[in-house]
Amino acid sequence: MNVLFIVPYVPNLVRTRPYNLIRHLSARGNRVTVLTVWANEQERADLAPLQEICDEVIALPMPLWHSLLNSALAFPNRKKPLQSVYSWKPELVAQLIGNAPYDVVHVEHLRGSRYGLYLKEHSNLPVVWDSVDCITHLFKQAASQSKNLKGRFRSWLDLDRTAWYEGWLLDKFNHVLVTSPVDREALLDLKPQGSTPAPISVLGNGVDVTHFSPDPAVAREPATLVISGKMSYHANVTMTLHLVHQIMPHVWRQRPDAKLLVVGKDPTREIQALAENPNIIVTGTVDALPPYLQKATVAVAPITYGAGIQNKILEAMACGTPVVTTPHAVSALCIEPERDLLVADSPESYARSILSVLENPQQQMDLGRNGRTYVEQYHHWPNVAARLETIYAEAIASVASSPSRQLHRQP
Repeated sequence: MNVLFIVPYVPNLVRTRPYNLIRHLSARGNRVTVLTVWANEQERADLAPLQEICDEVIALPMPLWHSLLNSALAFPNRKKPLQSVYSWKPELVAQLIGNAPYDVVHVEHLRGSRYGLYLKEHSNLPVVWDSVDCITHLFKQAASQSKNLKGRFRSWLDLDRTAWYEGWLLDKFNHVLVTSPVDREALLDLKPQGSTPAPISVLGNGVDVTHFSPDPAVAREPATLVISGKMSYHANVTMTLHLVHQIMPHVWRQRPDAKLLVVGKDPTREIQALAENPNIIVTGTVDALPPYLQKATVAVAPITYGAGIQNKILEAMACGTPVVTTPHAVSALCIEPERDLLVADSPESYARSILSVLENPQQQMDLGRNGRTYVEQYHHWPNVAARLETIYAEAIASVASSPSRQLHRQP
């Protein structure tokens, strides 16, 4: 197929979902053209490896001031969430009208939805919108639970208009994707009365099982915990502070030698301050995450809120690292607790699970082996890409059977 893949940020190894979908769609013989915008020199540099995995990349600069201006202009409109305009640059898609030799359009995230609406209005191309997560579901949690006041305020500010807009979008495309059943149900709860949404499919995230894999040459360091993720993201900040302040004191009472590695880019000042504790190392940006997962005794992810599939859990499991997490984080997975990973729902029980892994080498081996097997079976990127091709074919067929164009103008 000839796929037009529109992403409102540059796909890279951190933005793993679009990067790997593009990579594996191309590897399966599809012609993939990527349209994206870049906000800084690092994102501009990320275009080079992206060009190596697809046929063509068309990218335009989108500096922060432009995104903020878009947001300010949209703010008075109570039916237009700031996320929907943050990455909007009409020149990116205007050039395609009348010259769009594509079979299907893939548009990612709420930030990219406006590009999909534009193409639905100006062409007959089938458009698949990958919502990824239900942002309303995420904002509801963040508005009440985030430890980051800025993140809490931002979520509260945009919550009502996001809820209206996500519901309004559901019948505007030929197919809608989400990463988990929880997000699918959350989106359907937003459906306006009397409307018929497009088919909504769960397309889970995958893992690069070659990059994230056990390394027999690396010995696991005793009593070493690792927590990973972008450490400026409000849900990760909340998770890490919860771990350090509510859970680790119980661990350190019995294992004062336990060391915590906080691995992830852009740590906030609150996260950086954790390094004042001699048992905590805050790395900031690292060249590669697998070495930290491979040497840790246990990966911890006490997620208190969030949406979609948590890649940090799958990546640790792929490295054969035992994982301890919370019920919220596994609702989108087909795992078996106690066999594939450990699940705990209170600080005390979470600490007991960590201590159990630290003190039981056989449990470490069993959890690591079973976790790796689970990821190989359910989250292998080539299988995810094959499923996506089937969804594309369904979207193409839906347009072929109903050729009349529907206009979907912005509210």
